[in-house]
Amino acid sequence: MIIKNGRVIDPKNKIDQIMDIKIEDGVITALGSFKASPNEECVDASGLVVAPGLIDVHVHFRDPGLTYKEDIHTGALAAAKGGYTTVICMANTKPAVDNLDTLSYVIKKGEKEKVRVLTTAAVSQGLKGEKLVKMEELAANGAVGFTDDGIPLMDEKLVLEAMQRAKALNLPISFHEEDSTLIINSGVNHGAVSEKLGIFGAPAAAEDVLVARDCMLSLYSGATINIQHISSANSVALVRTAKQLGAPVYAEATPHHFSLTEEAVLEYGTLAKMNPPLRTQADQEAIIQGLKDGTIDIIATDHAPHSADEKARPFLKAPSGIIGLETALALGITNLVKKGSLSLCELLEKLTINPATLYHLPYGTIEVGACADLVLFDENETWTPTQFASKSSNSPFTGKPLTGKVKMTICNGLIAYQD
Repeated sequence: MIIKNGRVIDPKNKIDQIMDIKIEDGVITALGSFKASPNEECVDASGLVVAPGLIDVHVHFRDPGLTYKEDIHTGALAAAKGGYTTVICMANTKPAVDNLDTLSYVIKKGEKEKVRVLTTAAVSQGLKGEKLVKMEELAANGAVGFTDDGIPLMDEKLVLEAMQRAKALNLPISFHEEDSTLIINSGVNHGAVSEKLGIFGAPAAAEDVLVARDCMLSLYSGATINIQHISSANSVALVRTAKQLGAPVYAEATPHHFSLTEEAVLEYGTLAKMNPPLRTQADQEAIIQGLKDGTIDIIATDHAPHSADEKARPFLKAPSGIIGLETALALGITNLVKKGSLSLCELLEKLTINPATLYHLPYGTIEVGACADLVLFDENETWTPTQFASKSSNSPFTGKPLTGKVKMTICNGLIAYQD
């Protein structure tokens, strides 16, 4: 296959120029200008950006156990449609990925898909936060990292031991930072909007205290950690300080946290309910600044499918979370690039090479010898998300015009999605 005439952007190698890409047996074999031979497939990418396939370090495919919301196949379809060639599943399935049988199930089912489906393992057995899983055994059998995402780990001694063992395995450990003892009702920021709703929500302090703890434990242990779905201005500042001190801390922000504020709850109701919640404009601005200055390394979707019936429940009884794979790139272009906060190369850095670096993956770049994982997109095409490849459609961005349209996704040299 030859990809011709595309604007190739590769953040790792600081490439941004019109060129062709030659692919053989799933690998990039040459960059430059070529004529296609009669037996080669030729893709004309004129007017399109050609970037490394996107990598999402934070998805929920609900498989096993909650497959009425999503399964590995439909999740992979949504990923391919969004331009993703590699996704990393969270471990809070039912049963949780805290044992070899469930780990093997996810890995083997993922191997059947057109994009790369990897998975973390849980940190604690049964996601109870009481006893560590057999981290070494799970790592040896394919777990790419560890997280109890969805549930905070409250035992500092257990957290430190988990960090020490993860460091010995050279694998990252990711944290959902919400101290539940400070939260009465999750899913909405405790502030002006929650007061209008007449409920006590989730204060930013609930996130800040655990971010501070884990940043300092990372500094102490030397373990590489990832602060998941950062939402608070103070937490961004804490991560910035920890990095300045030398802690190997990464942080991820979601498209919904840099695109919306708590006011969205008044407009979209449960479709804007998530953990951690959307917060104030000041928090949103701090997240965008963190993306600009490199404090926040990664954009991750926290793709969290729920059924329409579940989201139709009263606010306090509805589950938290929204889908994100199919709109993430467009939200980044619409709300960061077009508004001048990030260059397109800077946006792609947080969607490709930085996630790959955190998880020690040999992907996220366009260079000779690299795996042929590519996304082709029109950065200027306006479109409106109305139908999703995901089983679920719980998104506040449905029906909202966005800029930046994925036209083709190529994984391992094969077309996984074509518009």
